[in-house]
Amino acid sequence: MANQGAKKRKEENERRIRLLQQLIGGANVAFILVRLVAFYSSTSWKIWLAFALSSFAYYYCYQAIAYAAAPTFDERGELMDGGSDLSIGGLLGYYHDIIYVLAFVQIGSILSDKFWYFMLVIPAFALYKAWTGIIYPYFLAPSPEYVEDEKTRKKREKLERQQKRAEKFSNRR
Repeated sequence: MANQGAKKRKEENERRIRLLQQLIGGANVAFILVRLVAFYSSTSWKIWLAFALSSFAYYYCYQAIAYAAAPTFDERGELMDGGSDLSIGGLLGYYHDIIYVLAFVQIGSILSDKFWYFMLVIPAFALYKAWTGIIYPYFLAPSPEYVEDEKTRKKREKLERQQKRAEKFSNRR
C-alpha cells in the first residue's frame, strides 16, 4: 500500500481528464452541429477563424494538462507517480480556466456572434498578470527607500561600537 497516494492522484487525474474531454467534445459537437451545419448559410470566414483559434487553444491547453497529469511507471510496470496534482492552480489552473471560457464562448456563440468577444478576456487577463507580476514591479516601480526599524538600528549601532573598540585596541599595539 505504499503507492496509495499515487493511485488516488492517478484516478483523480483520469476523472479530470475525462471531464475536460467531455466538455471540449460537447462544446465542439454542439457548435459544429448547430452553427456550422444547421446555420451554414449565416456562417462567415470570421466564424471559421474563431472556431479554428478556439480549437487550437483547446488542443494546446488540453495537451499541457494531459502531459502534467500523466502517471509514471517503473520498468516493471508499477506505478511510481500518479502525475501532477491538477488542483494546485498556477499555470494548470489557467489552462483549465481557458478551456472553461472557450466552452462558454462556443456554446454562447450558437446564439450570437457577440459571444466571441468574450475570448478577449483571456489575453486581457494575461496582460494584467504580466503587468502586475513582471512589468510594473521590475521596471516601473519606484525603488523602495530603506527604512530601518528600531531593532535593526540597535544592532547596527552595537556593531559600530564594537568596530570602533577593535580599531582603538589595534591602534594601541
